[in-house]
Amino acid sequence: MRHARGYRRLNRTHEHRKALFANMAGSLIEHEQIKTTLPKAKELKRVIDKLITLGKKGDLHARRIAASQLKEDKDVAKLFEVLGPRYKDRNGGYSRVLKAGFRYGDMAPMAIIELVDRDPAAKGAADKARLEAEEAMADEE
Repeated sequence: MRHARGYRRLNRTHEHRKALFANMAGSLIEHEQIKTTLPKAKELKRVIDKLITLGKKGDLHARRIAASQLKEDKDVAKLFEVLGPRYKDRNGGYSRVLKAGFRYGDMAPMAIIELVDRDPAAKGAADKARLEAEEAMADEE
């Protein structure tokens, strides 16, 4: 029997798992699409859907709960200012997991987890902005 086995432990301690999902949820909120292993993606789907539900509520209590689970303030801001209003009419199912073959090296099953109705320009936008800022600094010198 598998009573009280409601989640995957992923061979990590509770603290490591909590940090892992906080980092992955922040990356998913920022880029709106990430590639990871299939078991991590399936567990992250549970986490990110609950966070987006908090973003839809939009009140101070929900913002504080989300801030306690995410590591960066910019991710909390995007969750409440962009993603919450985007999914206000949707009743759940904010993310999808797509299988993406196997990783070369250890044959781990890979997956792409992405937000439904995502903004394609969001992926890598922070890196592009950082590179443009670096080039501008180089031109000034």
